[in-house]
Amino acid sequence: MELRKVTKAFPGGGPPAVQELDLHIPAGEIVVLLGPSGCGKTTTMRMINRLIEPTSGDIVIGEQSSRDIDPDRLRRHIGYVIQQAGLFPHMTVAANIAQVPKMLGWDRRRIAERVDELLTLVGLEPDTYRDNYPRRLSGGQQQRVGVARALAADPPVLLMDEPFGALDPITRERLQDELLHLQDDLAKTIVFVTHDVDEALKIGDHIAVMQRPGHIVQYATPAEILTNPANEYVEQFLGAGSSMRLLRLTKVGDIDLDRVPYAAEDADARDVLAELGRDGRGYALITDGMHRPLRWVTASDLEGKEGPVGTAGDPVGDMLGHRMTLQDALEALLNAESEIVPVVGRRRAYAGALSLATVQNAIQSIKAREHERRMRRERT
Repeated sequence: MELRKVTKAFPGGGPPAVQELDLHIPAGEIVVLLGPSGCGKTTTMRMINRLIEPTSGDIVIGEQSSRDIDPDRLRRHIGYVIQQAGLFPHMTVAANIAQVPKMLGWDRRRIAERVDELLTLVGLEPDTYRDNYPRRLSGGQQQRVGVARALAADPPVLLMDEPFGALDPITRERLQDELLHLQDDLAKTIVFVTHDVDEALKIGDHIAVMQRPGHIVQYATPAEILTNPANEYVEQFLGAGSSMRLLRLTKVGDIDLDRVPYAAEDADARDVLAELGRDGRGYALITDGMHRPLRWVTASDLEGKEGPVGTAGDPVGDMLGHRMTLQDALEALLNAESEIVPVVGRRRAYAGALSLATVQNAIQSIKAREHERRMRRERT
């Protein structure tokens, strides 16, 4: 999705709410619009699904201008989640989730199956919550239903306008984690609006820092924004303590992981044994056909074995997600049974491995970047 020189000026004069905004949103990523109130975040999001029409410029979704798509059809293929869920209070949870599928003409059986599938996906037991009304749910449960409703017709794009802003800190963090887990499995294109820096850094693959009147002052990864803010405005918006925030919010997938040898179950045992000899560490990871970690195998497990590796080795215990923060990963490593733990990415595929030494090297790299940043600031 791409926004090209998009401007929105409302009647009554004054500066535009959004001014010649350019933004490229990669497919399958979470892009966060971050900034203070009045900087054009929500206006930008509402122009994407044509709840507000741009004054000028263009929004391209796939290869097609949104202006050439019927607004109702466009909105049915873009999920929308707002603060406090926005559920219809007179409808059951199931009826709320079923709204868009009904509009698309799905049959009743398909809708019922989709409702139960989505309730399970967002961590709500279908038999318990399907026939409940929103007033009987907690704020966190209502937000889960809001996410399920947005996903009902399996839209490729999901818009989330401060969806967790009204929740208590514990519930908010839990739902942030659940969103990241869902994204690993679903790989949606998500535009997420927030004014909370920590939330943006945790959620976003890329962050667009916005400033009045409605323009982007920096568009980069969380690590790049923290280590190299574009200007004084971005630095002030981030606030003090960026070094600690970087450690707390740098994702495991953003650092150089340990490349432990790995092989599929049907790999020849002699070939794997030879690879272990070349690598020198004496162990490897066995994965399934989708590259998901299954077992650790050592040289002694393979000595004298012919044919496929098969079931040799011991089952993998702990695993770390690539979106986990370094702080959480460090705590997990201290409690893990082994010194090195596999890291999994989208659809639980093997992405590398992590050890205390790997984390230590990452921390040293962070400190070096922070030192260089301070030196540059002092020179200027």
